[in-house]
Amino acid sequence: MRLSGFYKLSVEERLRKVAEIVGLSPEESGMLISSGTLPIEVADRMIENVIGTFELPLGVATNFLIDGKDYLIPMVIEEPSVVAAASNAARMAREGGGFFTDFTAPVMIGQIQLVDVKNPESARFEILRNKAEIIEKANECDPILVKLGGGCKDLEVRIIDSIYGKMVVVHLLVDVRDAMGANAVNTMCEKVAPIVGRLSGGRPLLRILSNLAVYRIARAKALFKKEVIGGEEVVDGVMKAYAFAEADPFRCATHNKGIMNGISALMIATGNDFRAIEAGAHGYSAIKGYKPLTKYEINDNGDLVGTIEIPISAGIIGGATQVNPLAKICLKILGVKSSEELARVSAALGLAQNFAALRALATEGIQRGHMELHARNIAIMAGARGSEIDRVAEIMVKEGKIRMDFAKEILTKLRAKEG
Repeated sequence: MRLSGFYKLSVEERLRKVAEIVGLSPEESGMLISSGTLPIEVADRMIENVIGTFELPLGVATNFLIDGKDYLIPMVIEEPSVVAAASNAARMAREGGGFFTDFTAPVMIGQIQLVDVKNPESARFEILRNKAEIIEKANECDPILVKLGGGCKDLEVRIIDSIYGKMVVVHLLVDVRDAMGANAVNTMCEKVAPIVGRLSGGRPLLRILSNLAVYRIARAKALFKKEVIGGEEVVDGVMKAYAFAEADPFRCATHNKGIMNGISALMIATGNDFRAIEAGAHGYSAIKGYKPLTKYEINDNGDLVGTIEIPISAGIIGGATQVNPLAKICLKILGVKSSEELARVSAALGLAQNFAALRALATEGIQRGHMELHARNIAIMAGARGSEIDRVAEIMVKEGKIRMDFAKEILTKLRAKEG
């Protein structure tokens, strides 16, 4: 169906229209319009066609010691066992000194695509020869960013083959400081596009930031002592699980997804674009063939050493980080003072999440922890309330039957016994 002028309606009018079409009850409509602490008038200005807000669980991962500093890490996620797994891995890492991190710089890439370039090599030469002029023009866009030490720092020119022949692609390398940087970078690309078009003799087409932030890399390392994580057999199991991911892209996709379980949960909590960071992470892992973002080795003592290298294009200013009141609170809980610190914490969290998953897979299996928490969700769906939830879940896990019909059966018996 076509809803003419839907975007012009107020939130209440849009919700009323949707309710009429799909048959929402007054109670259901009420839940959409007042489901959380994000003011509906703020939500209406963040995206289009707003009819309400949507809640997800917010948890806190504990035990993290990163570069000698303790952190509480807020995580927004619906998947069971993720927060607990990260906290447990961080506890084990503390015995080896915690996590140690590194970061390159908050540099993002802005791309300007040049098409219909007759002489690509000559165009590349002329653009690089006039680099200073291009950088100066780009920095006119944001004098405050430049004053803070950021701005366009360098320029690259690539010649790529495509189904339309050779294209020239100009990269602006922009230090965005404590922002994610998309708006600043895109504005600079628009500003200098006519100049590089003139110099190349081609036509500027796309002018946009790249989410493959290869110059904004966060790294983390942790030592997991063999006696802390379960002995030599567990170390061997984790190494073999890692080797599986390193050799097989089908396994590697899930391996890397597990890393992003933690990082994306933190990005959502802090109001960052988790989709951009996931795209960048998977793109980075695929540069030389799709590979794990983490690596594992065994040191001379037989302990497990894990490392991670991942692009993190997250900010602490701008966007939803400042608009959503919950994102501001989560940043306060986390206690980071810069985008660099946020990136370092993110890398440590991703490594912890990955180690926890590999250890679980190599020992009791990951399904056990998942199903214990999943059982609670089934109990709630079956109608359990309060202490009934844990009692129903416990019986289902014990019997190995985590199903809706069994949950209802257990609940009926419990209530009959107490009634």
